[in-house]
Amino acid sequence: MNTYGKKKIPFLFIVDFEMEQPIILRFNEINSSNLLFNINGIKNYKEEQLSIKPVLFDRYPVSFDTYRKAFDNVISELNAGNTYLLNLTFPTKIETNLSLREIFYRSNAKYKLIYNDKFVVFSPETFVVIDGGIISAFPMKGTIDADIENAREMILQDKKETAEHNTIVDLIRNDLNTVARGVSVNNFRYIEKIETNYKSLLQVSSEVSGRLDDNYFEKIGEIIFSMLPAGSITGAPKKKTIEIIKQNEPYRRGYYTGVFGYFDGNKLESAVMIRFIENTGEGLIFKSGGGITSMSNCESEYEEMIDKVYVPFH
Repeated sequence: MNTYGKKKIPFLFIVDFEMEQPIILRFNEINSSNLLFNINGIKNYKEEQLSIKPVLFDRYPVSFDTYRKAFDNVISELNAGNTYLLNLTFPTKIETNLSLREIFYRSNAKYKLIYNDKFVVFSPETFVVIDGGIISAFPMKGTIDADIENAREMILQDKKETAEHNTIVDLIRNDLNTVARGVSVNNFRYIEKIETNYKSLLQVSSEVSGRLDDNYFEKIGEIIFSMLPAGSITGAPKKKTIEIIKQNEPYRRGYYTGVFGYFDGNKLESAVMIRFIENTGEGLIFKSGGGITSMSNCESEYEEMIDKVYVPFH
């Protein structure tokens, strides 16, 4: 990434959560027969006319008791002061009449990726954008059913959601401070609406930015990797929280909650790989979760995990 950045060579990058199997491809190396992407309008394919059929989409989440055991362990770690925010995720088995490729083409999302028919991502969350020497991050934390009366006011006034969002913004600000100067929060807790096949959701994000050194192109890979894994899908403090995540989640995340992005020779834009369906030997698995704090309610967190199992179209 540093080499391509220094030479202003366009490339795509896909980095898994564990940072063990990163994929870095020059644009002319991308095979569109097995890898398609759309990064906020930058894409390597033409839209296909698909026959629009009714969507069958059934989800089979882990039992509440299974979730509660992990949740209770996380609460114990929170009470012990080992973490003060942890993003807990679980796999949900799904059954659908759609292929991963159909899901990719039909999804309405800012960031989309399908790789080797192994997984598809339709993410609403920006990781970082680097443009004109400015690096900006957009941590997303907080989700609510848009159809609830006064949903916007409820989530903005909710003490647990506010504390969770504050923690992530502070973590991202600290991450940016290691690579940039003049870091500030430009837009705090703004709301975006997402349409799904089940319901409409409101999601809360903030914008944090700073200025990079003039030679940032030469170390663009170092900049990205120094901020991984993304704070919004780990928690704080990051290192200890990741240890607790690995002790309590029943699977390896793999590319789920990693990042992917594109550098066009001047601008870099990237996304966090949430809203993620993986094709496994046991069928399709949708991975989802949410942030846990000492104020979290187990039933609400379990419901949020399930709410995030969707496709973004009707």
